[in-house]
Amino acid sequence: MGTSLFIAKILGLYYLVMGVGFLFNRRVFQQVMEDFCKNAAVVLYGGLLALAIGIAIILKHNIWVANWTVIITIIGWLAFVKGVWLIIFPSTVFKFMQVYQKSKNLMLIQALIALILGAILTFFGFFAG
Repeated sequence: MGTSLFIAKILGLYYLVMGVGFLFNRRVFQQVMEDFCKNAAVVLYGGLLALAIGIAIILKHNIWVANWTVIITIIGWLAFVKGVWLIIFPSTVFKFMQVYQKSKNLMLIQALIALILGAILTFFGFFAG
């Protein structure tokens, strides 16, 4: 449980800050995402970072149980898949971002998901553990 609490603290605070950032700086984040997909080196490094984080979480916390800790495992696998996607299929990133940019609701949904995940993981990491 110690590993779960440690990772929950890190991811919880990360998602809380990112969720608030998405809500209050929507235009800045949209510009960053637009710039991200236009630079092949940044896409590659983003993929490498996501892949490394995903592998680290999977290797240390691949726990499939019916409680809150499975959230960490799912995040690890999603990071792994994202890393693989960015490294193997970088040309699809621009197309994905075009769809993302057209919908203002997707950024709001992403911010709300980040806030909810952040709140859940922060609660369990700091208070309920």
